[in-house]
Parts: sequence; C-alpha cells; structure tokens
Amino acid sequence: MEKIDKNILKKIYKKRIGEYHKYDAGLLIVIGGGQFYTGSPALAAFAAFRAGVDMVRILAPKRAADIIASISPNLAAYPLKGNWLDEEDLQTLISMSESAKIVSGGKTAVVIGGGVGRSEGTKQTLLNYLKKIEIKAVIDADGIYTIAKDIESIRGKNFIITPHLYEFYVLTKREVINLPLEKRIEAVREEAEKLGCVILLKGATDIISNGKETAINESGSPYMSVGGTGDTLAGIAASLLARGVDPFLSAKAAAFINGKAGEIAAKKLKASMTATDLIDYIPNVLNKVFR
Repeated sequence: MEKIDKNILKKIYKKRIGEYHKYDAGLLIVIGGGQFYTGSPALAAFAAFRAGVDMVRILAPKRAADIIASISPNLAAYPLKGNWLDEEDLQTLISMSESAKIVSGGKTAVVIGGGVGRSEGTKQTLLNYLKKIEIKAVIDADGIYTIAKDIESIRGKNFIITPHLYEFYVLTKREVINLPLEKRIEAVREEAEKLGCVILLKGATDIISNGKETAINESGSPYMSVGGTGDTLAGIAASLLARGVDPFLSAKAAAFINGKAGEIAAKKLKASMTATDLIDYIPNVLNKVFR
C-alpha cells in the first residue's frame, strides 16, 4: 500500500516551456450553493485556481451566484433561476457542461454537491444530470446524499467521491468511525471496487482507493476540522481531473496538497485558521516542486 508524499506532485506539475493557451490546464465546472451555503462553491473554485486549473465556471441558484460573483473578479458565476437547484435547471446544467467540453477540447471536469441542499427535487435533478453526462466529476457533501439515493446511477463512472466518516456510512451503510485504520482501509477498498469509482475517505489519515490500489495520506492538521476544508479538497481534486489527470492520481495528490496546505496554515494560525487561509498556502506546497 502506498503512503503519499511530496513526490506525487512531480507526476503532475511540470515546468512550463513553450507556448501555452487557455484551457490547456483545464476548465472546471462547479455546481453547488443554495439559499444558505453560498460560500462552498467559491471555496472550491478558489482552491481549484490555486491548484492550477485555467478556468472555473460556477453554476448556482441566483442568490448564491450573485454573492459569489461579487467576491472576486476571478470567479465567473452563472445564476440559475430559482432559490434551489431543481428540474427546470437540468437542461442548462447539461448544455453548459457539453459546451465546456467543446471549448476546452475535452479538458473538463465537474465538482458537484457543495451547499446544494438535500431536497428531493434537488437530489433528483442531480441524479438525472450525473446519469447523462460523460465528464469526470468529484462528488462531495450533499452530492453524496444524492447518489446514495440511487447508487447504480454512478457505478463505473470516472468519479471521485469524497466522504467524511458519516457520509461514508450514508453512501455504503457501513460504519467505520470506530474501526482501526487497517479495517477502514479494507472497507474503503471494498466499496470502491463495488462502485467502480475512486473513494477518498477524509480523516486524520485520508484513505484513497480505486478498488484495486489503495493509498493513505497523512498530511494535515486537527485544525482542519474548520468548515470549508472539504470544499477546498474537492476543488483541488476536480482541478486535477480537468487537467487530464487520472482520477486515482488526482485524488491522491489532492489529499496531499489540501492536507499539507492546511498543515502549514495551522502551524501559523492554530485555532484561528479558516478554509481561505488553507487556500492561501496551496502555492507554498506546489512551488516546492520547482525548487
């Protein structure tokens, strides 16, 4: 079993030589947000930019999109019609995803679920979307509750699922919170094999498996329990998918980057650390590749 370290970054990040163009490093779509959790898509987007993706498009209900667009000129947020994502938004989500694939030459990925809510209408819309798209995706937060409703809808797809311990139970009906690490590792491997997807189980030690191979990540800090650090992880993983990186490698590298950036931030800020602080330290992690 692999223990992830900084050398994983050398498999992804290379010094740029010659001519580069917009979307060469990917175009990411972020689907999320609602009446209450408006910051989740923004955190994922900022983390994705710091991890090197060229462009992010956020699709969110109107209130969330308007707030996100006002945060930074770097964030392009498209307002959907209602207060919550529902069936009338489905065609917009699909058409904008397909257009992203075209404009980026296929270098596209989606991160879905952060702050989107768990109403039945929202979950059904997300399920219908995930059934129809052929794009690599990271499924996080409320998106995990969505796919748990119909697990067959995502089986065998190029998806990364990023549950914490309770969300893993929601997804698989297996309680692992009190299990020793070795048993958790086996549970993640077995469930990833069943789903045909990559599972990244978040914890003090992150466990990543595609059902065949398994790795653990020990970077991080107890201070990363603060809200939003799961959003940053999802954004980083999706940014790597959009660059064209394999889902298993993307998940492993994202766990390391997110954990190491949080570790650096926590050393400086302790209990004052926030998710935006973690984002600020992502360059410190990546720049070590080129030293």
